[in-house]
Amino acid sequence: MSNQKQQKPTLTGQRFKTRKRDEKERFDPTQFQESIVQGLNQTGSDLEAVAKFLDASGAKLDYRRYAETLFDILVAGGMLAPGGSLSDDMTRTEFCLFTAQEDLETMQAYAQVFNKLIRRYKYLEKGFEEEIKKLLLFLKGFTESERNKLAMLTGILLAKGNISASILNSLYNENIVKEGVSAAFAVKLFKSWINEKDINSVAGSLRKVGMDNRLMELFPANKRSCEHFSKYFTDAGLTELADFARNQESIGARKELQKELQEQIARGDPQKEIIVFAREEMNKAKLSEQAMINIIWTSVMSCVEWNKKEELVTEQAIKQLKQYSLLLKAFTSQGLSEISLLLKIQEYCYDNIHFMKAFQKIVVLLYKADVLSEEAILKWYTDAHVAKGKSIFLEQMKKFVEWLKNAEEESESDGEETD
Repeated sequence: MSNQKQQKPTLTGQRFKTRKRDEKERFDPTQFQESIVQGLNQTGSDLEAVAKFLDASGAKLDYRRYAETLFDILVAGGMLAPGGSLSDDMTRTEFCLFTAQEDLETMQAYAQVFNKLIRRYKYLEKGFEEEIKKLLLFLKGFTESERNKLAMLTGILLAKGNISASILNSLYNENIVKEGVSAAFAVKLFKSWINEKDINSVAGSLRKVGMDNRLMELFPANKRSCEHFSKYFTDAGLTELADFARNQESIGARKELQKELQEQIARGDPQKEIIVFAREEMNKAKLSEQAMINIIWTSVMSCVEWNKKEELVTEQAIKQLKQYSLLLKAFTSQGLSEISLLLKIQEYCYDNIHFMKAFQKIVVLLYKADVLSEEAILKWYTDAHVAKGKSIFLEQMKKFVEWLKNAEEESESDGEETD
């Protein structure tokens, strides 16, 4: 009797049967495909009717389970086999993206269909992105016209924010890059994207997913140059994209140069060697002396772990700049470069709060080291300064500027006496 009481209940009955039934349920898109194809054949090319049919069907059909099948049909008319060809053994429809007219207006109407569907069934969002990634990998299996339509649609969807720019990763697949398919597809895609929005929207989306520096990869390695990219996209009427890529290339080159200079300074390489290297890189990257002095300032100042106390940080800065005054001097041969350096110092001292009181001492040191001339300092003081910390820094410089002016007047009067 007591043994019977201790027996624990076991799981039996309905729960076990449900699980068994679930195990039997197979992935079978045939019936789903037939329902969608039949509905599309009835609505024909009336895209408003297509959108309504898809909206209503979501309540009856398992969109979540058969998302890939659904998108394959809407794009290509039927289920796609690996590589991009249509599966032979299943029903298809002639009313899909690939059979539509190849123009921007029609593609905008198709984008609306996808937009409404995904807004209505939010869970399809991820599946749709996966579908686009897959379609981009299948590009070689489609005709040129089909690729063009898919490119225009993708550009519109990117502009509307329906999909993330990370899908473009698929375009960097070696198989489609080496045959020029990726670059040709990108032309149509970016044209429709810029047409919907503008180059700033494109730039922002690419930066967001870290792809702003990867556009060159649309070409095979032997054609991966700024010149080739620029010519290809300019000839295709996408000057804005060519300019954007050139600018990104320049920013990338500057970052690399700054990194290399920092490493040389940290290693303690002789300044003369660093100057030779910096000059060569400046000419190679077609940088102005003004741009170069900014890079050098940042490199010199990035090699020190700065103290948090103002009085100690000033001492550190003076020591570091004294040591590298030769390097700074080599790239301030023009008045504009001196002004650039002064503005860079002003911004640096303002942005790094512990340096606020160090500004005047840094400028005086660089004046004594012959990096900055009195003309440049007076010009900066009078009208070339920027707003950042203006009143504080002008006040710091007041006495030194007065001294410079007096010294200038004295030397002028000495000159007159000599005459």
